[in-house]
Amino acid sequence: MTELRFDNRVVVVTGAGAGLGRAYALLFASRGASVVVNDLGGGRHGDGKSSQAADNVVAEIQKNGGKAVADYNSVVDGAKIIKTAINTFGRVDVVVNNAGILRDKSFAKMSESDWDLIQDVHVKGAFKTTQAAWPYFCKQNYGKVIFTSSNSGLCGNFGQTNYSTAKMGLVGFANTLAIEGAKKNICINVIVPTAASRLTEDIIPPDLFKQLKPELIAPIVFWLCHEKCNESGSVIESAIGWVRKCGMVRSSGCVLRKNLDDIVTPENVQENWSDIVDMTSAKHASNMEEIVGDQMNIIEDLKSGISKRKMDDNVIYSNYNGRDGILYALGVGATVQDPSDLRYLYENHENFALLPTYYIIFGVLGCIQNPIISNALPDLQINPMNTLHGEQYLEIYKVLPVEAKVKTIYKVLDVLDKGKGIVVLVQHDTFDANSEEKLSTGQMSIYIVGVSGFQGKRTSPHIIPIIDPPNRNPDASVTQKTTTDQAALYRLNGDLNPLHIDSNVAIMAGYKRPILHGLCSLGFSTRHILNTYANGDPSLFKAIKVRFAKPVLPGETLRTDMWQNGNRIHFQTTIVETNIAVITGAYIDLFSVKSKVTPTVSTPIANNNDLKSNAVFDTMKDYVKANPDQAKKVNAIFLYNITVNGNPKAQWTLDLKKGDVYKGQPTSGKADTTLTIEDKDMMDIATGKINPQVAFMQGKLKITGNIMLTQKLKTLMEMNKAKL
Repeated sequence: MTELRFDNRVVVVTGAGAGLGRAYALLFASRGASVVVNDLGGGRHGDGKSSQAADNVVAEIQKNGGKAVADYNSVVDGAKIIKTAINTFGRVDVVVNNAGILRDKSFAKMSESDWDLIQDVHVKGAFKTTQAAWPYFCKQNYGKVIFTSSNSGLCGNFGQTNYSTAKMGLVGFANTLAIEGAKKNICINVIVPTAASRLTEDIIPPDLFKQLKPELIAPIVFWLCHEKCNESGSVIESAIGWVRKCGMVRSSGCVLRKNLDDIVTPENVQENWSDIVDMTSAKHASNMEEIVGDQMNIIEDLKSGISKRKMDDNVIYSNYNGRDGILYALGVGATVQDPSDLRYLYENHENFALLPTYYIIFGVLGCIQNPIISNALPDLQINPMNTLHGEQYLEIYKVLPVEAKVKTIYKVLDVLDKGKGIVVLVQHDTFDANSEEKLSTGQMSIYIVGVSGFQGKRTSPHIIPIIDPPNRNPDASVTQKTTTDQAALYRLNGDLNPLHIDSNVAIMAGYKRPILHGLCSLGFSTRHILNTYANGDPSLFKAIKVRFAKPVLPGETLRTDMWQNGNRIHFQTTIVETNIAVITGAYIDLFSVKSKVTPTVSTPIANNNDLKSNAVFDTMKDYVKANPDQAKKVNAIFLYNITVNGNPKAQWTLDLKKGDVYKGQPTSGKADTTLTIEDKDMMDIATGKINPQVAFMQGKLKITGNIMLTQKLKTLMEMNKAKL
């Protein structure tokens, strides 16, 4: 591996006279950097001053053939530190804000000076030093900044209210500065180190103190500051040669009212507090757009009168044993005529196992036995005959036991208005009831036909997307005929919807005769894929995602077409007799592949002429060609990434500096603004069906670069609306 170097780079390290700062300075210098070694030379409480600490580090660097200069200024005078860098080396590329002191006292005994001094050194010092370097970073379109936080800031620590406040303040400082610096290629990160230093020498136990070598943390800071590292806005924790990224997570929360006219009372809060603080389904909070988007989604739900209040009874306990697993396997086509199926059918088989898709049953049982759907739609009368299983996702966390008592927790993630019906998105997490170990997670899309009109949102950020298979012939196919009794057998697993057994009900629902469960077809295809790509080993199964496109009649023949893409096996299930695809956009993820099938080399899709958004850009192209002077007034380059179900499908460049619109990336220069959006959403924006700002807040439109420039596209979009 090529050695990472810092040749021709200038690095400023504050508090570099000892400990972490010294380790940083020595490593940067050893890799070619010119280093400003800043240290006031005081004690850990901020008292005293001496040039010896900085001088010693500079001498050590120069002795080893490196370049360094000492600086003795306080970080509160950060401009002087940066001036030392400019006067000595002519530039500055990196600022490592490492200087710090302690003034530990309990809150009751803390003086105002104890508080102010800590804020001055840690927060104001980092502010002044970084602000002084900022104009140079912007001019050269490059810069790296490190702030130093602490676990005392992230978690709190007795006697350190002043210190922990400052350290957490630096995290907020970095979060915002990373946003402001992005357009100028300035990366901002926070290091949370635990190392042996003068600040920790009498705080950390001696045995641990010996292992907390600053030299084990320096390489992490080195990498974050290297030109090849694009990380920005991150909090990185490190100690004893171990490193991880930290982030803020939020609970799923709880809506305390059913519509916009309701008020919130203290009693509402008390009643739902356990749900509010429940972190079972916590998710990462990465940016303000995501947070604001969530809030806008809640407002839309409240407008439509849909409540997603979490219910205490959204839990079901289930017991299953080997017999249940055998019944499920028979229901999805396992047969003693196929030796690879015997492990699912014979309890004394040496590899007796449960088909992993058995755990989808717990999701279905929740929607049948639990009022979760009706609670999400309290004002609607739901007819089971009009309720369809639209999509399904399942992920397994460990090899599933052949018998167990399990607990499944259900949660409505979203309710969507699809025009001709409503989709209820349900998450189901299954745990071992005794150990509380999480065994699986799943997501169901329940489609209720003929119910709509609440004018709610049509998409959700929670949806796990389907993915189309590669544009080539299948790598493998397996065909198997279902029996006329297949639905009657499969329903014994607990899905007792009469649509699958009662001819009268089926006719009332619009079918000639009872149809097969979509999950039964899913089970057939799962077996086919495990036999083809996992040597029949269910322990290699990781996850599955499918869309149920059309119904199957018992007795029809199923063909599973498969495409390998690494450990992901894309598949489509088709009725042989009619050539109708019944499962689409599907894939199974395996932990590893054990296969004799040689995957076909993927041929990229030659063109994307079927994208709806092509018409939008063609119209823009005509307008720009007819009005070049008006287009050039925008004086910016925009790159559009067009996706379908999250997969990149096309790129379009709007070069409004030269007055040109064309497919692909910019042929000259860089894009000032990059926009990523689904093909359908692009058309909706262009035709005025959705406001671009709303799309951005809901996460449908993702923008990087100079966001403000997008305001200049208004004329183009208005013109599109008129013509499209």
